[in-house]
Amino acid sequence: MYKYLIVAFLSISLAACKKQHLKNTKLSGNVFGTSYVVIYDSNRDYQTQFDSLFFVLNTSLSTYQTNSDISKLNRNESNIVDAHFVNVFEASKEIYKSTEGVFDPTIGAVVNAWDFGPEGRIVNLDSLKIDSLMVSVGLDKVKRKEYTIFKPAATFIDFNAIAKGYGVDVIGEYLESQGVQNYLVEIGGEIRVKGENIEKQAHWKVGVENPNFDGTQSILKAITLKDEAMATSGTYRKFKTDKEGKRYAHIIDTRTGYPSKTSLLSISVLAADCMTADAYATAFKAMGIEKIKAFLKSKPELKVFLIFENENKELETLALNNFPAQ
Repeated sequence: MYKYLIVAFLSISLAACKKQHLKNTKLSGNVFGTSYVVIYDSNRDYQTQFDSLFFVLNTSLSTYQTNSDISKLNRNESNIVDAHFVNVFEASKEIYKSTEGVFDPTIGAVVNAWDFGPEGRIVNLDSLKIDSLMVSVGLDKVKRKEYTIFKPAATFIDFNAIAKGYGVDVIGEYLESQGVQNYLVEIGGEIRVKGENIEKQAHWKVGVENPNFDGTQSILKAITLKDEAMATSGTYRKFKTDKEGKRYAHIIDTRTGYPSKTSLLSISVLAADCMTADAYATAFKAMGIEKIKAFLKSKPELKVFLIFENENKELETLALNNFPAQ
């Protein structure tokens, strides 16, 4: 009997030792004009595969790459796209409809037209110019047949508000295809997790940042994620001021073509995938608190955390749809 107890004790001890020495692989670098980190529970190095996936995504979706599918489409040189473009386009269409056009990847040309002055002051833009650009705005004007896109010549498509989240999903799904069940993928603050952090034998902990106007970074709260994604969209880093000193976030009203004033400083969204979280975090910037609350009544799958300024310029927070307390 004692022999069996000793064997059982040794087995438990060895298992405990093994758990204590579990190590994640961590890969990091730069992509999409920002940085990325991937942490996963395998000793295989997937750096080459990640680089290949990032290259393909840029070739499809980057407006900064002159020969990408989206750039050639915007210049009306080609209307043939790949599967990644189709995935993002279809998701954009769905969110465009659900938000009644608040999320609209065709507003990019108008956003680009509103230039920042050297001191971040609002620069006057001719109303005729805005009106002419707004004629081509509206994702409903863009159609798809298999891998061919049809759009008005002047329509400019920009997936920057959703493509980063999609890139996170692509990396996560690749890891899952390789049998990796515990990972964290982060690109420019957009995050997707699965399983747990094996080194800490606990679910993944991520932070929600304080909205610091001075550019510094600090964490307001830490939350636990499991098999979900989080995206955060802030208005406190890119904003303009008018002659009265009022702040206007770099948000263009898709109905008018003019900047929107907002008290919202940060919107964090939890969803099943990062592409969805990324898109809704952007859309909610333009909605305002009351519209977000009303919208979320029919979207229980989206958990949202808002940071905003009240009438006294004090910071307040609001958790909606059971956004985790920690």
